[in-house]
Amino acid sequence: MLDPNFIRENVDKVREGMKKRGMDAGIVDKFLAADMEWRTYLTEEEGIRAQRNVLGKEDRERSGALKRELKEKEPLKKDAWMRREEFLRAIPNIPEARVPVGKDEEDNVELSSWGKIPKFKFEPKDHMELAGPLINKEKASEVSGSRFSYILGDLALLEFALIKYVFEKLLPHGFIPVIPPVLVKSKTMVGMGKTKFIEDEDAYYLPADDLYLVGTAEDSIGPLHSNEIIDIKELPKRYVGFSTAFRREAGTYGKDVKGILRSHQFDKAEMFSFTRPEDSVKENEFLLKMQEEIMRGLGLPYRVVYICTADMGFTATNQYDIETWLPSEGKYRESHSCSNTTDFQSRGLNIKSSEGEFVHMLNATGVAIGRMLIYILENNQTKDGKIKIPKALQPYVGKKEIKRG
Repeated sequence: MLDPNFIRENVDKVREGMKKRGMDAGIVDKFLAADMEWRTYLTEEEGIRAQRNVLGKEDRERSGALKRELKEKEPLKKDAWMRREEFLRAIPNIPEARVPVGKDEEDNVELSSWGKIPKFKFEPKDHMELAGPLINKEKASEVSGSRFSYILGDLALLEFALIKYVFEKLLPHGFIPVIPPVLVKSKTMVGMGKTKFIEDEDAYYLPADDLYLVGTAEDSIGPLHSNEIIDIKELPKRYVGFSTAFRREAGTYGKDVKGILRSHQFDKAEMFSFTRPEDSVKENEFLLKMQEEIMRGLGLPYRVVYICTADMGFTATNQYDIETWLPSEGKYRESHSCSNTTDFQSRGLNIKSSEGEFVHMLNATGVAIGRMLIYILENNQTKDGKIKIPKALQPYVGKKEIKRG
């Protein structure tokens, strides 16, 4: 969440940030009204307590009346606080000034591209045709429902190869490996600023336990230092986490149903950084650089896209995406995201440096397994239906080609 003091002192800037995102800025006025109401109750409460403190023993009747007044105002103060918090959590992070202003994904800006788009002398097959029996959606649908899959054989080996490859790329740069929980408390998700993820009904929720399944490892790596003070000398503190993630894919029904591009369950390696406030912009660029090194090592053609204000994540102040070439569709599709959330999440989780400032927090995809399997399959196919394994992954898989069954 944003600093309430910042909102009060920069109302026009906050409103402008929401308008750039294509959002109704009226929520800012609702927050300010509830905030003023809550602070008025606080002032009145302090005044009443001050009056009671100066009363003598002989003023019991007056003291009792003041006590009753305090009790009557308490639920009103609590109601104002709850409304204030609700409106505050509905205000997104403010985009950096350099972020391109746009209405939707069509206004995202390509910054660079790398690699040669493969030119096949045959009609390229999609990943489901290429994988054959290695991706079994039919049995998974029978067992679990739609948008689930069994990943088998060499594709399962390729997943572990990708994780090993990414970890070995990142560990020399000070990343700490972590396997985080995949269930988090509701207050933790709210602290991470995931209210939109929840409100859009994209999150899986277990009401009996008040727990959410994570939509990305970010959701449980970020809270690793909640309510802690990190020594300034330890910053930047970097993690690379591996976990299974879960999304309902709400709003995408009928879209990308055929393959494994949009699944309810997927595995992912995620980079996460805690930095000094003055270093987060630089760290954002560093994480993007790491993503590009990972992609270039795999030899997959990609482009870097600057995400516009309206398409950017709710918690982000700046966001880059990497889109990888998908031969069966003849276009680039998203494979990575890289975001700076500044102190938006650390404020909700109460994470500060030893200098007393809220740290800045950043997240970036290391590799989203399902999608990466698709790109490897389609970009490395041969006329006879074989799939070559990228050289960087061959030592981990132990072979040069994928065996389809």
